[in-house]
Order: sequence, then C-alpha cells, then structure tokens
Amino acid sequence: MDQKGIKYYFLGIGGIGMSSLAKYLFDKGFKVMGYDKTPSNNTSKLVQSGISILFDDEVELIPSDFNKENTQVIYTPAIPKDHAQFKYFIDKGFSIKKRAVLLGEITKDSIVFAIAGTHGKTTTASFLSHLFKYANLDYTAFLGGVLNSDNSNLINRGNKYAIVEADEYDRSFLQLFPDYGCITSIDPDHLDIYGDHSEMKKAFNDFSKKISQKLILASELEIEGLTYAVEKKATYYGSNIRVNEGGYYFDFNTPDKKFNDVYLNLIGKHNLSNAIGAASLMHVAGLDVEKALPSLAHFEGVTRRMDIFKYNGKTIIDDYAHHPKEIKAVLNTTQSFFKEKTNKVIFQPHLYSRTRDFMEEFAKILSRFDQIALMDIYPAREDPIPGVTSNALLDLINNPNKQIITRNNFTSTVEDPKADLIVILGAGDIGNCVENLKKNIHNEI
Repeated sequence: MDQKGIKYYFLGIGGIGMSSLAKYLFDKGFKVMGYDKTPSNNTSKLVQSGISILFDDEVELIPSDFNKENTQVIYTPAIPKDHAQFKYFIDKGFSIKKRAVLLGEITKDSIVFAIAGTHGKTTTASFLSHLFKYANLDYTAFLGGVLNSDNSNLINRGNKYAIVEADEYDRSFLQLFPDYGCITSIDPDHLDIYGDHSEMKKAFNDFSKKISQKLILASELEIEGLTYAVEKKATYYGSNIRVNEGGYYFDFNTPDKKFNDVYLNLIGKHNLSNAIGAASLMHVAGLDVEKALPSLAHFEGVTRRMDIFKYNGKTIIDDYAHHPKEIKAVLNTTQSFFKEKTNKVIFQPHLYSRTRDFMEEFAKILSRFDQIALMDIYPAREDPIPGVTSNALLDLINNPNKQIITRNNFTSTVEDPKADLIVILGAGDIGNCVENLKKNIHNEI
C-alpha cells in the first residue's frame, strides 16, 4: 500500500465496512473520495476528516483528475450493477475491486485475526480490539460497528496485527488470508447468494481452510478446530456464571489455566459467548490474555449492539438484530434482566429476500414480545419481491397488540405509555431514528 500516486474512489463509502477502509487509506496519505446514496453519521465523520463525498450518482460530478490511469475503484456488493457511476467505471476501463479484496491487500503483511459468523462478528471483533488495546499490542482493527470508547470503526494502533470481520455475504471472506480465525455461528442467512444452508456451510468450511495457524469456533459448529462455549465443556469455556445488574461474573477456563471472577460489563448470554470467543482467540495466539481480561469490566460497548439508554423515564434497548436468532437472543436478555417491565419491540425488517426466507421464524419470535410495531422493509441493495411486505409479516404475528408504523410516528410509538421497555431492532436506517431520539435524551443511564 505504498503507491502514493494512486487515488481511491469508494462506491458506497458510507457503509460500515467501506468507511473504515476509506479512513485508513486517507490517514496513510492517499487521495480518497467516494459516493453514497444518503448522508449518515459515517459520511459526516469522513467529510469532517477531509474526504469528499458525492450524494448524486451523476458521472459528470466525478473530478477529472480521478482517471483510469491513477484511480482504484472500490465497491461494496450493495451497489446495484446498473448504478450510473459503477457502469461508467467499468465502461471506461477503470481498475475495480471489491471491498474484501482491498481489505486482504491492506492486511497481507500483518498477523491477521479474522472473525466470521452469521451473528456476533462485530461484537467479538470489538471485544478482541478492546483486549488488544489493554494488552498494549500493535494492531489495526477494521470493525463492522462503532466502538463507543473510540467513536470509530477504525482502531489504528500499528500494523503488526490486524483484526478484521470476515463477511460471508457474497463469499467475501474467501478473499482474506487469516493467520488466526474465529467462527461464532453458521445459521442460515443470505440464501439469495447461497441457495440453501448446506452451500453456506461449505463456504464457511472453505474459509476455515484458509486459516494458516489456528481456528477457534463455537462448540456446536461442525467444523474442525478448537472450541469455546458458555456453561459447557469445550477447549475454552466460561463457567460459574453469576448475573450482575449490568453484566456477568464468570470463570474463564483455558487448556492450561483457569481465570476466576472475570467481570463482563455487558448483558446478554450471546455477548458473554462473544467475549469468551475473543479471549479464546487471544490465548490461542499465545498473547497475554491475563493482562487483558480485567479490561472486560469497562468495555463501553458498540453502537447499536445491546445499546441501553433512558428516554423520558423509559428503558430503551437498541440493537442491530436483523435475523430471527438474533432477535431471540435480545428477547431472552430482556426477559432475564427486565422481566418486570412491559416491553414493546419496534422492528425494521432488513432485505426483502431475508424477510421472505424467514417470514415464519420472524413472526414466531416477534409474537413473544408484549407489543409489536413494524416499519417497512429496508431494501438496501434489493428490488421489492411481490407479496413480501411488513403487512404480510404482521398478518402472521400471533399477538393482537401489533401495528405498522412509519418514521413520522416512530417517536410517539416509543413514548407509548403502555410500555416501560422499548426494544428497537433492525440493520437498516432505523438507526437514524434512534440517533434522532438520542438528541432529545434528558437523563441517560
């Protein structure tokens, strides 16, 4: 990455995976700019740092000094193939690469820790970054979420180690060259790409074979490697779990040592599993996990991952959950920690294909909340699918306390006096609604 004459143009620069790469290259001295469909917190941060962003896809707006001789175009799979700028770059013969290819190139000279899985990637990678920081290691982390402690999805403290999220969408994770790997889960998802669960499992197995050193994975997964678990024996496991108001005390068992009374400052058994996965990966690599473990007591969390705050006296849980398994994990956590509160879920389905593929599973788990409010499906990269709508999902929900809402009545839905606990879920632009809500907070936890 020492070709200082190269310029980078990012198509979809505001995406969580794209924005960290753009900022990394900009900080390295490269000329960087890009396009995104809509302004967001991510694009605002990039613009504030000095990166130019277009929110109109007209090719005439691309500066003339970004030409095919000096420009590398990076794109996210979320960009439609008929996008005007995408077609322009192809027609004019520009060099074009997927985001995952660039990530592989940037990290090829580092010792790479790659976190894969249909759920838990971002939290596990964030835990690992947090542990690395407190072990005073030389590393860069490219995260799929914003660490609250740093207000960033890029943590750049050196190049000896790299922490990356290995994205299974479009088989992107096969573009990486990991030294150490972690697989958190392999639940069916992205069936628009894989067709069925067995093909998805094959891709994860292919990813596991790319790991040159050691692989750690959740104990229930059927891939060869070292295992980790919560409350059951594995190569690495948590035992003696004790619930605290804001998290858990647990003992961390490794093959050669037991670390007693570790405290995790985050609720949710799935998050405890993610923390154990990160600590296990660190130990597998022979790094000083003993020095780092105490830092879990002051982990400040990741934006939109079990993000808990107060709004007008109500408890709000904001989470990125967009798969039935993830929603179930959030529900289980609310029932463990807030069982005395009447809850209301506000859910924005993400992708028509995912809503279609898991319609019944979504309906079943959402029915278990006290009250349900659905927003329209967030399409992201997809065109509508006939018959696949939030109304169709609402019809399947077996609970009379259900409704469809819009952005216009999002705040009034949160303020509903019949619910003490509001659970906000989804991976689309529902996050912008949460940001607007936070601007009006009067007393935070």
